[in-house]
Parts: sequence; C-alpha cells; structure tokens
Amino acid sequence: MTMKGQMMGMPLLISSIITQAVKHYGNNEIVSRRTEGDTHRYTYRECELRVSKLTQAFGRLGVKQGERVGTLAWNGYRHLEIYYGVSGMGAVCHTINPRLFADQLCYIVTHAEDQYICFDLTFLPIIEAMAAQVPGVKGWICMTDEAHMPKSSMPLLCYETLIEAESGDYEWPVFDENSASSLCYTSGTTGNPKGALYTHRSTVLHSYASALPDSLGCSAHDVILPVVPMFHVNAWGLPYSVPLVGAKLVFPGPKLDGASVYQLFEEEGVTFSAGVPTVWLGLLQHVQANRLKFSTFRRTVIGGSACPPAMIKALNALDVEVIHAWGMTEMSPLGTTCKLQRKHDKLSQEEKQHILEKQGHAIYGVDMKIVDGEGKDLPWDGKAFGDLLVRGYWVIDSYFKSTESPLRDGWFPTGDVATIDADGYMQITDRSKDVIKSGGEWISSIDVENVAAMHPAVHMAACISIHHPKWDERPMLVVVKKPGAELSREEMLKFFEGKVAKWWIPDDVQFVTEIPLTATGKMLKLKLREQFKDYTLPTAHA
Repeated sequence: MTMKGQMMGMPLLISSIITQAVKHYGNNEIVSRRTEGDTHRYTYRECELRVSKLTQAFGRLGVKQGERVGTLAWNGYRHLEIYYGVSGMGAVCHTINPRLFADQLCYIVTHAEDQYICFDLTFLPIIEAMAAQVPGVKGWICMTDEAHMPKSSMPLLCYETLIEAESGDYEWPVFDENSASSLCYTSGTTGNPKGALYTHRSTVLHSYASALPDSLGCSAHDVILPVVPMFHVNAWGLPYSVPLVGAKLVFPGPKLDGASVYQLFEEEGVTFSAGVPTVWLGLLQHVQANRLKFSTFRRTVIGGSACPPAMIKALNALDVEVIHAWGMTEMSPLGTTCKLQRKHDKLSQEEKQHILEKQGHAIYGVDMKIVDGEGKDLPWDGKAFGDLLVRGYWVIDSYFKSTESPLRDGWFPTGDVATIDADGYMQITDRSKDVIKSGGEWISSIDVENVAAMHPAVHMAACISIHHPKWDERPMLVVVKKPGAELSREEMLKFFEGKVAKWWIPDDVQFVTEIPLTATGKMLKLKLREQFKDYTLPTAHA
C-alpha cells in the first residue's frame, strides 16, 4: 500500500493564472487593436478588475457553473476577459470559429447549448443570419461600448454597459480542477465538427508546459503577439501561458495582413509570435517587397500545418528563429516543438536545418508512438513511418456529448502519418487521408509541396492524388504563382529533378488563382480532390 504525501490539495484553476499576473506583473501591458479602429492599452491589474466585473455580469444574467458562453471574436482584450471571466466562475468558454460555414456555426452553437454569445462588431452579419436558427441562445452581447453599438433588427446587449454596472468586488470560487473550462470544436472537414472539452487541470498543465524554455520559451522579458486566432484552439494556449509568465501581450484584432502585422510588431517591440504558415506568407511578402527588417522580432512558433523549409530559411535570413510545432484541437493543442539540443552544436548548418524541419520532440505531458496497419509499434529510426498515436495530460478521452471513445487501447489516433528518430524527433510525412499510394508505395505530399515551395515563382503549392489506371494513384501538383511570375508546367517538373526520388515527381501540374483553405488556414485538399476528381493525367495513356 502506497503512503500518501502531506502536500496542500489546492486545485489547478484558470483563475489562479490571472491572479498570479496581477500580483507579480500587475503593471505590465496588454495592447489591443480594436474593431472600432483604435488601439487600446491597459495593465494586467486593470484587466483583472474588468474580468471580475464581467463575471458578476454573467452571474446577474443567470449563467450557472457548467453552462456554455460562446464567443465570435478576434484577438483582443475583451476576448481575453471572457476567457478568464467565464472559466473563472465555473462556466465554460466556447470559442467559435467564424470562418466555418453557416450550417456548421448553427450546428456548433446548438450542440454546445450556448446560453449567451459575445461577438465583435465585425461579425454582426453572421449573428443576424444565424440568430433565428439557434433559439436556445438567451442573448447576444456586442463587444463594444454604447457609442459604437450597431443598429440591428435583433435585440443586443452592450458588453461595456454590462461591465460598468458591476463593482468588481468578487472572490474567485474554488471547485474541482477537473471541471470543464473551455470548449473548442474541430474544423469539421470530414463531417460535423466535434467538441473537445478541456478542464481547468488540463489547461493549467498545458500552460506550464508550453511556457518551458524548450517548448515555446515564454518569459516576462518577452513581448508576445499571438497571430493565431483565439477562436483557433484558444490561440494555442498563449492567452494562458503569456499571463502565467507576465509577458507584455499584444493583440492584432481583425487586421492580419502583412503590412498591419509588421507595423504592430515594430510599434510595440514584439519579440515573439505564433501563427500558421499562410499568415507568415503575407508578412514575408510585405517585408521582402519593401526591403524591410525586424527591429525586435526574433522568434516565432509555426504550426497548424507543416512549415515549408523555404519559409524557415526566409525567416532565418531575417534573424527570426522558427520553432516548428505540432498539435491538434484534441490536444489543447500543443504536442511537440522542435529545438536543437547541446549535442547538435557541432553539426553543420545543413544538418541542423534538417532537424529543425521536423515537428520535434514531445513536450513533457505528451507521450507518442507510431504503429503499422495492424497496430504494432514501429521503431524510432527516422525511417519507418506509420500512424501517429498520442496520450497525455491534456489529450481528450472522448468528444463532447459522445458516448463512444476514439481511443485505441488508451491512445488517441491523430490521423497523421509520421516518423520518429532515435532522439525522439517526430516528423509528419502526411495526413493519413492525404498520403499518395502509388503502386503499393507511399509518397509524402508534404515533401513534394516543400520542394515546390522552394521555386522562386511559387506562392503556394498543394500535392494531391489523382487516379491512375496502372499505379492506382499518382501525384499532381496544384500551384499558385507569385504575382507577375512566369512558370510553365515543364519548368516546374524539371525543378524536382535530383531533389526527390524520380517516381515521386508529379505526373502533372495545374496552375490556379487560389488554393482553398480550411477555417484554420490549412490547404483544403479534400476540395481540390473533388475539383479534379474527373481529371485524366497525361501519363494515364502511356
């Protein structure tokens, strides 16, 4: 029989993060570009007072512990207040991705049983279009002041008026750390979105781990701007891990174009940021076209989809360290980060680059393995690739309102195909549904795309499978050229010679004006496959 320790049993609660920020970093700034068009500044101390008032307001509206409050909002201080106010009182903060289709939005709100929905001015048309289809919502809270309240055919509550009516004299309740804290839905590319219901315990542990030096490396010395939206897996946990360490926090609001993001970086002295590759494409184009440099920006974490090596090199050339990361909504989301170890110091730049192109090793709190089609463990040799499975302190056990568990013998199947080397560095070779099976052999669409992205005329490239009468499937490249660039099919295919195995070279190239993206900024290959489903490859007649 084990002996019990004699330590305090204080529960891990999200409210403790904002309390810590106020006690030790109370005067540090939170800066937000607002939908109203101006820039807002206040301190962690002022933030916590408003969070307390907001919690009182929700209590007055009748929100009870366990009930869901939805948000349709950009990255900003009011959204941050909802994160802490709703979860802190024991209710559940449900962030909703406004980039989803209307039917999906209505499905999510109904499935979550949101009691109230808080929204930014930008999203009023979405709110007005969906209100009649979600009768369970008791009220709609516009996140602005009375001076900017919009005219609408539906009754709206004013966020600032609700706050102004309260005293802020509020004591955070103490409850079970396994209580639900927030709810995020998957993007639903293969059916209805599914809900991942996080706990206070899982969120606090995720915040601790993500702030570690070899994870995201957040520090009170930093100025951190999350470009990744707060409606996309809670901005990868940064709204929690940044206050936890007391760093200055900068929110970009609705303007995410390259010029706007660059200006904010320079004005606020941003040192660290996070976002998906498509966001950095716009920033890099602006910087390179105008021959600019970064004054303070030195680190960025890139995830959501694999970061092309060409993008890593371009950012490195601007003195920006790229931290490749991987995770999922079902993982809160952080699973791995890629940083070099001491033993890598003596490697050549090319060898270091090869490591940094991987998604990296699991951070403490996440365990992972790769298995073959029969579920047998595969070796960590950097060559064998199979289905990636994970488990951990902030990985879901089941989906919200689902009676069936997705787990396989206690492990969550990610849907990714990966390799893991002897040092534990994992590399995604493809999504299981995107891998190209040619003549019984697998071709990594990600590797093909990475080579294509190196071509100076390519803005974006997607590799998809096309039916082939002999080989079953063959790769085809879909390319968006850079503005004003010239590139032929033959030039593109020749560019692959010597860079990949001959049989990996795509059978054809199609040029398009744009590649469809998912609600989280990833390339929507499902739609591309539908678009080209009847296409016949030139090699099919050979």
